[in-house]
Amino acid sequence: MQPDIEIYLKDADQEAVHAWLATAFKHCSAWRRKGSLARCDCDGIEVTWYNKAVGSWHSLLFASSATPWDSDLACAQAAFAALAVEIRCAPGSWQEADGEADADRWLKVNAQGIEEFIWRS
Repeated sequence: MQPDIEIYLKDADQEAVHAWLATAFKHCSAWRRKGSLARCDCDGIEVTWYNKAVGSWHSLLFASSATPWDSDLACAQAAFAALAVEIRCAPGSWQEADGEADADRWLKVNAQGIEEFIWRS
């Protein structure tokens, strides 16, 4: 299990994302918006939406390891299946102590499948 889950969604509609969250969790509160971010609570987990965190990519962060998914990739696959937009995520849990060499390694999930690539955000 990862300590948290974070995925990046290409041009995703925030309300469509919330509708997907409502199917993945028993209870999701409405978004509480403040500037370019919004938060909701899904089964006691704080979920943060960073609008256009990197260019046209939105970040979705689950501040818990107790999500329905055991990895960023599992969440990315579920999000792609529900939303049909390209999703990006780290290939595993990364921390600054791991060094810069692997910081740009990412996975993308789209209609072609899963592919590792270098994303210099």
